[in-house]
Amino acid sequence: MKAIVQDRYGPPGVLAVREIDPPVPGDGEVLVRVRAASVHPDVWHVVHGRPYLLRLLGAGLRRPKVRVPGTDLAGVVESAGANATRFRPGDEVFGESVRGHQWRHGGAYAEYATVPEDALAAKPGNVSFAQAAAVPTTGIILLQNLPDWGRPAPGRRVLVNGAGGGVGGFAVQLAAAAGAEVTGVDSGDKRDLVRGFGAAHVIDYAREDFTRGDRRYHLIVDIPGNHPLSAIRRALTPDGTYVWIGHDSFGDAGRWLGSVPAALRLVALSPFLRQLPRPGAAPGKREMMARLQELLAAGTLAPVIDRTYPLAEVPDAIRYLASGAARGRVVVTV
Repeated sequence: MKAIVQDRYGPPGVLAVREIDPPVPGDGEVLVRVRAASVHPDVWHVVHGRPYLLRLLGAGLRRPKVRVPGTDLAGVVESAGANATRFRPGDEVFGESVRGHQWRHGGAYAEYATVPEDALAAKPGNVSFAQAAAVPTTGIILLQNLPDWGRPAPGRRVLVNGAGGGVGGFAVQLAAAAGAEVTGVDSGDKRDLVRGFGAAHVIDYAREDFTRGDRRYHLIVDIPGNHPLSAIRRALTPDGTYVWIGHDSFGDAGRWLGSVPAALRLVALSPFLRQLPRPGAAPGKREMMARLQELLAAGTLAPVIDRTYPLAEVPDAIRYLASGAARGRVVVTV
């Protein structure tokens, strides 16, 4: 089969298209004929091997442990391994090809990939393979941090900082669908995109600092983390909640530990500040994929695709994502 292969960490130029043997599904896995796979920031980080902490967390110390990048995919089940009973050959599915966290390669940039069946859900018929492939990691990150999405929220004011990106765009869509009054913050040239997600108000961060305004929000979802906590708290109601997602900004958060120190600081402060959510057990991946399937089928989540690239142009797709020019999701078609 054709696949993108990486033998060393580095910029996207280290990736190459090669012919390799198809993977064999293991216990509880299925083999998927990949039709589309998304490009998201965690892919950039594992290709570059930064922050270096991800290498210790299972990506591979000196070179990628899994040679084929990509984690999010949509496609058709080809065969099933032992004890895999949820899907049959011919089923259209979407999901995340890695077990556990996303800071590792998952083999999605290939004609075939093996996937744990609990990390898959049936693809709704109302979305394309490209749209379905754009959902898993982004949606899982959101549900991990905000597991009670879907609770009615009429009259609540929600601000999403970084509303034009993958996680931010989904956050706007879900909050708006719940009945909240949503304010999206991003660059001015993404105004129409953010309004299309459902934001009632859009703030251009280059012209206005939302932490210095008069409005107070019941919930702030912060993807870039580009304001100090003291400033964020000024923009919250006394009983408001601050949810920090922790985007590593394509290496700007640090070569060694990335955004991990900032995350640990918020966890340490959470028992003392009621505006910070206390850590809890996240839903399982099977449960989260089922929820994402429901949201897609209902049209509550509607991924916007900016560009699609063929498999051979994965390096260009990663560069385009990192440029910040994307107005929607970037997807590889296979």
